Amino acid sequence: MASITFRRHAISVPVEHRRNFFHLYMDIAWFGVVNASAISFMAVYATRLGATGWQLGLLSAAPAVVSLMVTLPAGSWLQKRGSISRKVFWASVGHRLVYAVWIFLPFFLLPQGQINALIALVFLMSIPGTALAVGFNAMFAATVPVEWRSHVTGIRNALLAVTFITVSLLCGWLLEVLPFPLGYQVVFAIGAIGAVFSSYHLWQIRPLHESSYVPRHGQSVGDLARPGTVRVWSGGMRTAVADWRFLLNRRPRVKGEKPQGIDQAFQLILLTMFFFHLAQYLPLSLFPLYWVNHLHLTDQDIGLGNAVFYGTVLLASTQLSRLSRRLSQHAILVIGVVGMSLYPVLTAVTRDLTLFLVVSAIGGITWGLVSGSQANYLLERIPEDRRPAYLAWYNLALNAAVLIGSLGGPVLAGRIGLVETLFVAGAVRFLASLFVWRRG
Repeated sequence: MASITFRRHAISVPVEHRRNFFHLYMDIAWFGVVNASAISFMAVYATRLGATGWQLGLLSAAPAVVSLMVTLPAGSWLQKRGSISRKVFWASVGHRLVYAVWIFLPFFLLPQGQINALIALVFLMSIPGTALAVGFNAMFAATVPVEWRSHVTGIRNALLAVTFITVSLLCGWLLEVLPFPLGYQVVFAIGAIGAVFSSYHLWQIRPLHESSYVPRHGQSVGDLARPGTVRVWSGGMRTAVADWRFLLNRRPRVKGEKPQGIDQAFQLILLTMFFFHLAQYLPLSLFPLYWVNHLHLTDQDIGLGNAVFYGTVLLASTQLSRLSRRLSQHAILVIGVVGMSLYPVLTAVTRDLTLFLVVSAIGGITWGLVSGSQANYLLERIPEDRRPAYLAWYNLALNAAVLIGSLGGPVLAGRIGLVETLFVAGAVRFLASLFVWRRG
């Protein structure tokens, strides 16, 4: 059935686009391998080495810190003369080469040294990763015509889900049968191989109208993946909302010109979204600690949980268009955030694998609703002629919330306890849902 679908697709796609579409599909398939192996198990490995909640928080906060510092310089670099597709490729190389370094850490460093090295490497790889995240949307939009974008992103998301679920289960099995830390070295090697092939397919992409392309306001490619990000766990998949025109075509301010402000209504929405993201990231670095130190899950169990989570994210994403015909984006977002508030609480009372998998499914469904509705909710409330400035403020608030939440959770857990912090995080997320509801 799948082969028939792809054959029909190949027949209907214009000849000049088939090559680029194929390489976009292969890029995301191999990126799914990276996601399901090296990225998904990095924090679990650090936990088994003895990482504290604070150190896991640093792993989660590193990309946000770097993004706050280098997003605008990355946009300026991408704006300079030259092919943006070539720059995206070289950014991917700089970002993904670091995965290969992870393989060799056990040969040279003791456990605490490996943890510190992972934190430093995540900071380092986030610099080219930010350029990759900024540039990929623009390259995608220059490569895929408007009428084909939903079709291409649909196939990309399906391929990402298939590879992520398959490789998650494979890595969980490998970590079960291979001794520690050899199993993790093999998993990191699988991620490095996936990164190489993903970057190879990015190199093969040749946008037909790259020189004349100007990104549209609030444009998003719709991928479930976020190229260039390193997330501690699947539940931390970020839905960045950005206007790439602002980053790639930002004009310098005339001397004496006042910066554009944002109206009071959006200031309240901005404060609400800041609080939501802070609540989202507050418990994120604590989940691996609970799974490993309290629930005593095996790596195979965690791999199975990741597969269930991502599978339900995809399932929820496929139903968003149907839900949006019945409910507003605001209502879908509120429902999703309420559901997210259940996740840390249910995690805190989980005592066996079965409940862990049920909780993973609940987390995937609710995150699928949130990630799919969040961007539309924001874009519906921003004046079209002011979107660059408004979305720049939003991304600043997003990264600040990620930083504070990622580091604040471990600090709170150190004072009141891990399980207690998960309950607090659930309450904070529920309060965030009330804030979002009020800002309808």
